[in-house]
Amino acid sequence: MSVRPVRKVTQRRGWAWVVGPAIIKPLLLSLTKQDWTDGEKLPASGGCVVAMNHLTHADPLTAAHLVYDHGRLPRYLAKSGLFRNGVLGGFLRAAGQIPVERATVNAVGAYAAAVEAVRAGECVVVYPEGTITRDPAQWPMVGKTGAARIALETGCPVIPVGQWGAQELLPAYSKRPHLFPRTTVHMKVGDPVDLQDLAPAPGERPTAEAVVAGTERIMDAVTALVAELRGEPAPAERFDPRAARGTGRDDDGRQESA
Repeated sequence: MSVRPVRKVTQRRGWAWVVGPAIIKPLLLSLTKQDWTDGEKLPASGGCVVAMNHLTHADPLTAAHLVYDHGRLPRYLAKSGLFRNGVLGGFLRAAGQIPVERATVNAVGAYAAAVEAVRAGECVVVYPEGTITRDPAQWPMVGKTGAARIALETGCPVIPVGQWGAQELLPAYSKRPHLFPRTTVHMKVGDPVDLQDLAPAPGERPTAEAVVAGTERIMDAVTALVAELRGEPAPAERFDPRAARGTGRDDDGRQESA
């Protein structure tokens, strides 16, 4: 169990990273217990992608707790709608978060911003599933290609993280948290996913085949960590919500992005 930072943040934080942890971290410590395994595998410095499975809307907070207490400031690709709220949007921008306008040409700009952040030495947290899992048993779903594309574009390490338990604090798609008893959030950090053989030649872009193969490796690594935490084997095939619906669209009718 971890209640004190494993590493101290040495990056310049700015006001959002002074105010945010001062408010959110005590709240998380009062509501959750932290069972973190192999957190030292998170790089202490340098650009990287942290790839995690997605269980609940509380995930960005619990993941930020893990990353922050290991000395890094997490940067997320967040839905652009969150930035339209004056106070919240100002805080997210000050914290260096990246707005994503799905199903628009501006989504390309978010990808470019994530690549720029990694090249600048930042830690970018990505949920490769693209949304909270819709697998009936809450296993990781089929992944989207963003994490692999960023990694192959920049050559940065991809650190897989499996998590389990946060859904007990705030069930998927629910607005009513379960505050008592305290929820134990289990997180296990894995070794970097080996993508070296998929890397493009200098000056070239990753091929579509390499991106797909890299995405599968990342999801394999995340799923294996989740299986360890759950103490049971993962399904032979990952749930594909687009195939299940047969439409390739989100629940609100918008075309899904890669």
